[in-house]
Amino acid sequence: MRRQLTAIVEREDNGYVVLCPEVDVASQGVSVAEARANLEEALALFFETASSEEIERRLRSEVYVTHVIRQSGLPRSEFE
Repeated sequence: MRRQLTAIVEREDNGYVVLCPEVDVASQGVSVAEARANLEEALALFFETASSEEIERRLRSEVYVTHVIRQSGLPRSEFE
């Protein structure tokens, strides 16, 4: 079964960290493309090796990604 999963990418130091919140699997890379490819590999390994019980326990059926309004008092660099 093919399933569409979410990838959240965040810049960290000299690279990128990418997280799939549906199953809490993460990876990293020096570029967005590399981080995404590494996440795809990590997800493939997870689904190949995890038991059906582990997959069912970790798999979230609904994940929403949205923006929030910057709160006053926080440094601008936190949100830009």
